[in-house]
Amino acid sequence: MNFILQPWPWYVAGPIIAFSMYLMFFFGKKLGVSSNLETVCAMGGAGKIVDFFKLDWKKNKWNLAFIVGLILGGFVSHQWLTPDQSIALNPQTVQDLSDIGIVNAGSTYLPDEVFGSDAMSSLKGFLILISAGILIGFGSRYAGGCTSGHGIVGLSNFSVESYIAVTGFFIGGLFMTWVILPYLFNL
Repeated sequence: MNFILQPWPWYVAGPIIAFSMYLMFFFGKKLGVSSNLETVCAMGGAGKIVDFFKLDWKKNKWNLAFIVGLILGGFVSHQWLTPDQSIALNPQTVQDLSDIGIVNAGSTYLPDEVFGSDAMSSLKGFLILISAGILIGFGSRYAGGCTSGHGIVGLSNFSVESYIAVTGFFIGGLFMTWVILPYLFNL
C-alpha cells in the first residue's frame, strides 16, 4: 500500500505512458483535454451555432473516459491517497511566493490567496479567471491542442508542431511566473 501512496518513479510511470501512447498510435486515436472539450461541445449542440463543432461526436465518445478518469482520479487521490496536503518546496520558492503575497506557500496544493473562495469571488479574481479561461481556450485552439495533447501525444509522435507548441507553453509559463503573476498580486 505504501507504493500507491508515493509518486511512482520515472522508470515505472514513463514506460506505462509510452506503452499507452503506442496503443493510442496503433489504434489511430488521439488523446488530449481540448479534443474532449470539442466532443462535449458537439454533444451539447454547439455545432448549430459554430461550424467548428459540427462533428460526429460519437466517434470520440471513447475519449470521454479520459476526462471521467481525470475527475475520478483526482477525487480518489485527494480523498484517500494524499496523506498530507503540504508539499516540499524549495525555500527560495517559498520566499519568492511570500514576497508577492502567498503567505503559506507549500502548506497546501492550492493556496487560498489564489484559489480560495474570497479570491475567486472578488472582482479581480473573477476577471483573472475569465481572462485566463479565454486565453487558455484560444491558445489551445490556436495551437491545435492542449498541453497534454502536445506534450504527451505530439512529442511521442515526433510532431514538429508539438515541439513548437511545448516550447511556447514553457516560455508562456515562465513569463507568467516571473512577470504577470507578481504584477497581478501587486495590484
